Amino acid sequence: MNVYDSARMADVLAVIGYGACESAEDADLVILNTCHIREKAAEKVYSELGRLDRMRRARRRAGRDMLIAVAGCVAQAEGTEVARRAPGVDLVVGPQTYHHLPRMLAQTREAKARGAKATVIDTEFPADDKFAHLGDVAGRRGASAFLTVQEGCDRFCSFCVVPYTRGTEFSRRLPEIEAEARHLVASGAVEITLLGQNVNAYHGIGENGEPGSLAQLMRRLDEIDGLARLRYTTSHPADMSDDLIAAHGEIASLMPFLHLPVQSGSDRVLRAMNRRHKAGDYLRIVERLRAARPDLALSSDFIVGFPGESDADFEATLALVRAVGFAQAYSFKYSPRPGTPAAERADQVPEPIKAERLARLQAELDGQQRRFNIACLGRVVPVLFDRPGRQPAQVLGRSPYMQAVHMDMPDDRAARACMGRVIDVELTEALANSLSARPVDTREAGL
Repeated sequence: MNVYDSARMADVLAVIGYGACESAEDADLVILNTCHIREKAAEKVYSELGRLDRMRRARRRAGRDMLIAVAGCVAQAEGTEVARRAPGVDLVVGPQTYHHLPRMLAQTREAKARGAKATVIDTEFPADDKFAHLGDVAGRRGASAFLTVQEGCDRFCSFCVVPYTRGTEFSRRLPEIEAEARHLVASGAVEITLLGQNVNAYHGIGENGEPGSLAQLMRRLDEIDGLARLRYTTSHPADMSDDLIAAHGEIASLMPFLHLPVQSGSDRVLRAMNRRHKAGDYLRIVERLRAARPDLALSSDFIVGFPGESDADFEATLALVRAVGFAQAYSFKYSPRPGTPAAERADQVPEPIKAERLARLQAELDGQQRRFNIACLGRVVPVLFDRPGRQPAQVLGRSPYMQAVHMDMPDDRAARACMGRVIDVELTEALANSLSARPVDTREAGL
């Protein structure tokens, strides 16, 4: 979602004459778009602001100025604290007010002209719809594009800051989303990932004035000529509706991959997390999804060391992981976030225990991912190649199962011919973090 928001900020700024730079050193304006989901991500912001301030001083000695802005969830949660800890910051803008950037920049320039120094802060939750003010999608986004359809969350998991930084659930109107999707496809996108903090809670209003579900939205987008692939993220198990589960077996463009966070395999911990589902509920959803789409690959999120987590609770998480079998997953040590209920609990798990549990969990998850990748070798799959690889004449893309796939081409011309296209390839080798492939039809690959 931050990638999408960054692109939309660039759209807003393009209207007043700003264009993207290759490096911060050359920029008149640098925006850090931030995440507040974990403490480490937030602390990185202040480290980067120190580096940018030194860069700005060097530019000023050369007779050029630089404006520095902090956007996103850290800005929302710590607006005044950002201004206090990093007085060199000129603007602080929350996720709901990106469309105010032109006005904020004008205020900053006016203040500088008067010789005044004050950080301009806008972290309100305005009543108006920010998407209505962002205008049309500008420029080409590439073969794989993001599209935010829903923001905020009403679940209030006890460890999570999202309801406080992104607000309560809001769904964009269905016709507005379809119009943006068509614009993206016309600009070269063949794959669109629908985004939301709780995307499967989507309930946007259609032309008839009635709310539509995420499955209904995807069925409508599936009819767009030129759109070959649909994905969505991130989902909550409690919002996996019957029509959404059925959609996985019925919508041709919906990829056979789902990121469905469970966080823990212990019912006691899930209850303390306020997740509103049990481990058994999750397992039944997985069973129904695989019945609808037998080749579905699953990903998930896990938190270890949540306050009060016992050895038995952690073993329950390992048991769930082994029962499901994940193609990939993200796992983290619990990170207390200020203002959340879990951060106030007295039964915090010691850091060494969290580290040991995370290592054990990641060993299990890494093994599952490795086995899944090895099981795919020799298969022919369609891969969307959308960026250059690390080596000369190499292209990189994603399989339907979100695996990173690279393919070596004879020369740069052949590599360029693959860009932005879905090509059938044979998976030939499983490496640590990717798969290698070869084209099945050399003519299709432009050779």
